[in-house]
Amino acid sequence: MSNGRELNQYQAVRTTESDIVNQGVYSTNYKMTREKNQKWRQILVGVILSLTAVSAGTALAWTSSSNDQLSHEDSKIRVTEDEKSWIGSFLAIGAFIGALPAGVLAEKIGRKFAIIFIGIPYLISWGLISFASNVGMLYGGRLLGGIATGASCVVAPMFISEIAETSLRGALGAFFQLFISVGILFVYIVGALVDWTQLSMISAIFPVLFMITVFFIPDSPIYLVKKNKREEAGEALKKFWGPQCDTQTALDNIKAELDAISSDAKLSDLFTVRANFMALIVSLALMLFQQFSGINAVIFYAQSIFDAAGSEMNPAIGAIIIGVVQVVMTVASSLLIEKAGRRILLLQSSIIMGICLIVLGVYFQLKQSGSDVTNISFLPLGSLVLFIASFSLGLGPIPWLIMGELFSSEVKGVASGLAVMFNWALVFIITKTFAMMQISWGSGPTFYFFAAFMIVGTVFIFLKVPETKGKTNAQIQATLAGKK
Repeated sequence: MSNGRELNQYQAVRTTESDIVNQGVYSTNYKMTREKNQKWRQILVGVILSLTAVSAGTALAWTSSSNDQLSHEDSKIRVTEDEKSWIGSFLAIGAFIGALPAGVLAEKIGRKFAIIFIGIPYLISWGLISFASNVGMLYGGRLLGGIATGASCVVAPMFISEIAETSLRGALGAFFQLFISVGILFVYIVGALVDWTQLSMISAIFPVLFMITVFFIPDSPIYLVKKNKREEAGEALKKFWGPQCDTQTALDNIKAELDAISSDAKLSDLFTVRANFMALIVSLALMLFQQFSGINAVIFYAQSIFDAAGSEMNPAIGAIIIGVVQVVMTVASSLLIEKAGRRILLLQSSIIMGICLIVLGVYFQLKQSGSDVTNISFLPLGSLVLFIASFSLGLGPIPWLIMGELFSSEVKGVASGLAVMFNWALVFIITKTFAMMQISWGSGPTFYFFAAFMIVGTVFIFLKVPETKGKTNAQIQATLAGKK
């Protein structure tokens, strides 16, 4: 491909890989085919693939249950506050390292075997943590767990997007964040009952479970056609969509489109083609607003908020309440996302979360200044629950979903890897700097800082984020290219 390929020769006028599957072009009679498609098959596969997200959730939440135990005098490993922060941060470092190679691996060995391979660092991670005798083993375990988590965030959403029809794409795309929330809730509940070594051993169940179940599902039909495995691709289509689908028509379409788009693609297209570049900007911006919403900081500060509200609730119970709210509202998001659309859910999220952060900032500033806040002691707890609920409806799941929808097929693997790396770099920054912000600025200004990002995020979403509900990738590319 020449460096000067013109925009009007780009994806705006043709179908991409994800469209081949998403449009369900299994026969010339599209309406008849849709009636025969068995959606439960795609939902089941989506659940199986999202077990990787449960593993990611357990890795993310592990420190919330283990930190206090690791500081206890009876712990077999005593860690300092600085070591605690590094135990949390090594997960983000590992996820940053694991994201980009995962997309390459998925292209080399397939989506199916890439996911199975991801289970190996998860298992080694939990093994190192379970039998750790020093803090170095904890660091190593968390780093490997992070590598697997970052890889999961790339490969599983990619695989799901390639087997989901348009009417299910939003709901299945929200599965990944939903099952992360399930993993977090699992740790909150089990972590309240067992110590950190037992929790680590129990958490190893999930990578074993997804390694076994993924082995029995076929690989992505798109990947199989790329590798000239036409017969296997046809069988995969029937497994995902039902035995009535017209596989021959589908395979012919997949082959024709792959021939049209794969021969001249290169990395520079991500930056030189307007549609790709705008997709990258939107994806990175949504990841920025997701993390600089202060979600991790607010969850970290949750017990202090419970205390400020005058609650005598056990910290473990408070964490479980937060986890339940996340799961319930992420389920609601998966049900609403194809009805309400992506933009409206993102906008409500940034607006409501911004208001909640301002309320928290005002409350803590009044409290620290010595003002009597007894009559408004309900505000912190109410704001926290509303904040988590709003995040779970919008800025939690949708950046991951929309990442898979915006990019054209040529650059989707590397672009998704870059977006995930950026996300985890931000997680590391927030994890390491939140305590310093709190000490240097105080609680009120810290919450105002995050609220400012939500204000900017609201404006950006309104002006720049396209609605992708019900649109093919070709239509989305045309919008990004400025051809509405």
